[in-house]
Amino acid sequence: MTDINDWKKLADSEVKGKDLTWRTPEGIAIKPLYTAEDATDPGLPGFAPFTRGVKASMYAGRPWTIRQYAGFSTAEESNAFYRRNLAAGQKGLSVAFDLATHRGYDSDHPRVVGDVGKAGVAIDSVEDMKILFDGIPLDQMSVSMTMNGAVIPILAFYIVAGEEQGVGQDQLSGTIQNDILKEFMVRNTYIYPPQPSMRIISDIIGYTSANMPKFNSISISGYHMHEAGATAVQELAFTIADGKEYVQRAMATGLDIDAFAGRLSFFFGIGMNFFMEVSKLRAARHLWFRVMDELGAKDDRSKMLRTHCQTSGVSLQEQDPYNNVIRTTIEAMAATLGGTQSLHTNALDEAIALPTDFSARIARNTQIVLAEETGITNVVDPLGGSYYIEALTSDLVEKAWKIVCEIDAMGGMTKAVATGYPKQAIEEAATAKQARVDRGEDVIVGVNKYRLETADTLETLEVDNAKVRDGQIIRLKATKAARDEAKCQAALTAITEGARGGGNLLALAVDAARQRATLGEISDAMEAVFGRYATQPVPVKGIYGKAYSGDARYALVVEGVEAVAARLGHKPRILIAKMGQDGHDRGANVVASAFTDMGFETISGPLFQTPEETLALALDKDVDAIGASSLAAGHKTLIPELIRLLKEAGRGDIKVFAGGVIPPQDYDYLRKAGVIGIYGPGSNIVECAADILRLMGHNMPPTDEAEAAE
Repeated sequence: MTDINDWKKLADSEVKGKDLTWRTPEGIAIKPLYTAEDATDPGLPGFAPFTRGVKASMYAGRPWTIRQYAGFSTAEESNAFYRRNLAAGQKGLSVAFDLATHRGYDSDHPRVVGDVGKAGVAIDSVEDMKILFDGIPLDQMSVSMTMNGAVIPILAFYIVAGEEQGVGQDQLSGTIQNDILKEFMVRNTYIYPPQPSMRIISDIIGYTSANMPKFNSISISGYHMHEAGATAVQELAFTIADGKEYVQRAMATGLDIDAFAGRLSFFFGIGMNFFMEVSKLRAARHLWFRVMDELGAKDDRSKMLRTHCQTSGVSLQEQDPYNNVIRTTIEAMAATLGGTQSLHTNALDEAIALPTDFSARIARNTQIVLAEETGITNVVDPLGGSYYIEALTSDLVEKAWKIVCEIDAMGGMTKAVATGYPKQAIEEAATAKQARVDRGEDVIVGVNKYRLETADTLETLEVDNAKVRDGQIIRLKATKAARDEAKCQAALTAITEGARGGGNLLALAVDAARQRATLGEISDAMEAVFGRYATQPVPVKGIYGKAYSGDARYALVVEGVEAVAARLGHKPRILIAKMGQDGHDRGANVVASAFTDMGFETISGPLFQTPEETLALALDKDVDAIGASSLAAGHKTLIPELIRLLKEAGRGDIKVFAGGVIPPQDYDYLRKAGVIGIYGPGSNIVECAADILRLMGHNMPPTDEAEAAE
């Protein structure tokens, strides 16, 4: 009979003393072999603490719900897309809204010229919502809506659209995201400051608990933390802590925990560390049971963590894009083996654009094949009992719980967010991840290893932003012309008074929606009391440079920065600009962090700038170059406008480069507009810096990355 010591001797002889232990970004030491001694008893599915699943039968009784997160352009086009997907086997709708809608602006607002209909569907009023769900019976279809900032008007429009379809509120089923705390950490589609935002959440929980028994009043999201670069431990800890805060706030209003907790749901991102992601979902259920038990929940349903999952968007790559089908399949398998209740699978082209019908069909069919052909649905928790899975689950629980306790000691998640601690921790993890990728320590096939000599070009979906905006403005005018203006204004005044104190804001917004108040008007009615929140990005320092200590190429770039500084009489000064209403700032912050470590003087502009505001900041700071970060398809509108304004101001010498989610088909358009360098997903930041130095006149030898950008 062999034992562990025999194995160690044999393994050591095979690898000649090499240490096979792998330390994950979470700080977990992964051994090359796990045995029964490493595993703990996880219990049974359907029983506390629900580590193995919230139902005893799990998928053997009912498979997960197949959802596709989608929405683009107009309500009419999105409705047609939904109908096609439902006919092809999709079981639930997940609605993506455009950034103007997220930020509480009507489509005719001057700040959103480049955002309307991009990266989601434009919704300005009940009329748009009715069109969005035309022919889709809301008493039969579960609808998930990703909305946080403008959650009050959007949910009000959905309720009234149901009423006018003949569906009562008690028949509506689905989920509204309504998770504002993570917006202040990573996604940034907030409108109001944290405290009034928390009041909005409590009002929604209270209203839905009383009127919408089938509807989930909040989806507590770790997904956006995952996409912003959080480790699995950070995603777990901050998401669970967010959920705990929401429950405590609802209880503070007098709500009984068991009256609403059963309608809370969660949302996690699923990345490429397969076993880590399986274990993460199991650990999340264990942690949530512990939190709810400590808060005094009695009903087991209140202690069950039910979750939707989405495969990672940040793992998708522009280079060798058909590899993305493989990545999404692996991530979808991790989600299902981890026990998700519903799932969205990303399309292969979503690294650079909205999905086409072709790519969306592959993404949807990935789930159908998993459900119908693999046998995954035949066994409850098929990986349960794996020594590795059980040990990894326990490690995640322990590490995440330590952070939850630290947040408790700070006074809860709202106070923790106010200190900036969660945001900084995630940005440090994201910057460290980028450094590992750029150094080739974390392999991404087709990006930093096994690169194609000739890149594949995908046909991508493009939305005519100007056409969509013009159409929305026409409908807005028609809606306002047809309404009873006095009744509408009275309903809006009632919202403002309700924001000052007293009255449920969602109930007041439903009244206003019935009177055809617009999304912007309802948002403004609350903003009159709450104000509009804004923050200044402060990228982390020292993380990227530390990872490159002793690297010859990095040292060469640093020398180049110093040489340019000597010629200019100051450090090369670069403004990292985020124009438009997209708040995803991972890329901008990582670039700012890395460039600062390399010796550039880097200025991070505020989020949500207009080209005019970016110009003013660039002139005030006397910058040498502007890096425009674009993740939401506004690059063809906003960046050329900035360049035009620079020339008008007599500062055409300020060089403009662009990075982010930009389809290669748009590169020539941007170059003709005056963009000097374009760096898409997967670009190596050190080589981008080298290229920018060359474009600034420094004799830096060109690299493969630079040549690819030409």
